[in-house]
Amino acid sequence: MSATLQPRITVNTTYVPPTEPSLPALAVRTTQLVDSYMLWIGTADVPPEEVNNAPSQGCLSKDWACAMPARDVSAHRHREAFEEQNPWPCALYRTPSSDAALSMAQRLARRFKKQIFLSIDVPPSIQTLGEAPKLLLAVERAALTALKDAEGRAS
Repeated sequence: MSATLQPRITVNTTYVPPTEPSLPALAVRTTQLVDSYMLWIGTADVPPEEVNNAPSQGCLSKDWACAMPARDVSAHRHREAFEEQNPWPCALYRTPSSDAALSMAQRLARRFKKQIFLSIDVPPSIQTLGEAPKLLLAVERAALTALKDAEGRAS
């Protein structure tokens, strides 16, 4: 009689110091599920040692999207037509001022070949001050680092 392995769900929260003086620190909560990841990335208004409290002070549904990796479509004659009929990204929640999660989730799903649920929780004040491109780059880098770490822990 062999023991069956139960899938494990792991949760990890990391503190990401600001990459520039004009940007806030970030907190990344990574929930590793079976063949998928859920990430919440928001500003960290807490000290590094209290980073586990950051997600409870944030908002999951400010800019939240889901993306699945592309399936093997080599059997299909027209890849573009197939992709139009089967959209993989989905915006779960959006506000008019935020739409970064959808495209970022697609890039992460493509790179890691896993389903990605991504929530980006950054204050609108930073976006209106012209810092949005720098902040979104920092968010994506933090997501990449968190997913690489999670993949390393999984193997």
